[in-house]
Amino acid sequence: MKYHVLPHSSLEVSKIALGTMTFGEQNTKKDAFGQLDFALERGVNFIDTAEMYPVPPNSTTQGLTESYIGDWLSQSEKRQKIILATKVAGPRSLPYIRDNMSLDRRNVHQAIDDSLTRLKTDYIDLYQLHWPQRQTNCFGQLNYPYLEGNEEVSLIETLEALNELINAGKIRYIGVSNETPWGVMSLLKLAEKHNLPRIVSIQNPYNLLNRSFEVGLSEISHHEGVELLAYSPLAFGCLSGKYLNGQRPKGARCSEFERFVRYFTPQGIEATQAYIDIANKHNIDPSQMALAFVNQRPFVASNIIGATNLAQLDANINSIDITLSDELMSDIQELGTRYSNPCP
Repeated sequence: MKYHVLPHSSLEVSKIALGTMTFGEQNTKKDAFGQLDFALERGVNFIDTAEMYPVPPNSTTQGLTESYIGDWLSQSEKRQKIILATKVAGPRSLPYIRDNMSLDRRNVHQAIDDSLTRLKTDYIDLYQLHWPQRQTNCFGQLNYPYLEGNEEVSLIETLEALNELINAGKIRYIGVSNETPWGVMSLLKLAEKHNLPRIVSIQNPYNLLNRSFEVGLSEISHHEGVELLAYSPLAFGCLSGKYLNGQRPKGARCSEFERFVRYFTPQGIEATQAYIDIANKHNIDPSQMALAFVNQRPFVASNIIGATNLAQLDANINSIDITLSDELMSDIQELGTRYSNPCP
């Protein structure tokens, strides 16, 4: 395994992270324990979760992912061996999480206390805002929505609440997720001006079908040291090629849940086939190629993989040992121009 220290922090994270949003939905507690043990044995020390998980979210399973991880931490006594990241949910119509899912002081405090209870730990290494308080273009929405009025909860109120949690020893560092260049730079400026905690990471989608991070955020990563924790590196598994030609393998996420349609647009399917053709041309497994591409990007601090079984997990972790050739990277870049962000 390879490791990387997040700038402006002391967090040395594995370049491959274990994503856990299947725990409690597609994966049982036994499955979760097996994945956590296997990942740790392979050198993965970075575990990412969220209060909203598992996905798809619903009232009967919400919180199970954190609870499974908490039970594993309690039984394994391996809390000191991992870097644990979780997230506080922003405004959405999910009243079973909290009546008012805001990022104001009361909600942030309640969210961390609930997560700490489920995770059976007294601190979180990296606490992330799962999505912004404001309405913006995330979760596949390409264009910014111009809406009247301002948000009731300001960025500085959220930062002040997070600062209180750091001072209380409940979290060590903070990050954001599904954020925009404006949001990242605004948070950095507010932190500097008001002596508040600095965000140290951004967790956004990044894969061969969605390279929108490169447009503005990659420059911020370079100059400000807010590096990417890349999620959906296989585009919900689409870049393995298993869904091409209308295939829907039994048990696969996009076979089980109709909500995952982001990467099934006509241009997305066409681009996926083109990337599969490149992988075949260079005699490399398509999934390994897609993951290795993310691993090699200079702004990526850690690549968050997900799996529903140990064979998938093993293959995904093995991508850390693959270096894509200059010729293959050139072919990928040519396709990236031909199919420019087909599934943002």
